[in-house]
Amino acid sequence: MNLQIEMEHHRGVLIVRLSGELDHHTSDMVRMQMDEAIQRRQCEHIVLSLKNLQFMDSSGLGVILGRYKLINQKGGEMAVCDVNPPVHRLLDMSGLFKIMPIYDNEVNALTELEVVS
Repeated sequence: MNLQIEMEHHRGVLIVRLSGELDHHTSDMVRMQMDEAIQRRQCEHIVLSLKNLQFMDSSGLGVILGRYKLINQKGGEMAVCDVNPPVHRLLDMSGLFKIMPIYDNEVNALTELEVVS
């Protein structure tokens, strides 16, 4: 299965929606597209929506952690939302939720980042 990536900017937040599989075959593409969007738009925060992500491996974790570090160094925050059970389990086992908040949906994530219009 392939990976689809949809990005939207909302009041200084890069919203990234991933569908499909984030693995060693697709992680470089996601990394490059997110880095380009962060640099081009000067985003303050990132919301990563994983509602339609069916699979993720350690390469995907690396992409998420790398973008977290990048936005954190700029003084921003990164949040994850809409995580399905198999991906949630991987993120939980990795300890990601100790450094990054998880929300039920994009609206809640944006509300917590105080950027809802």
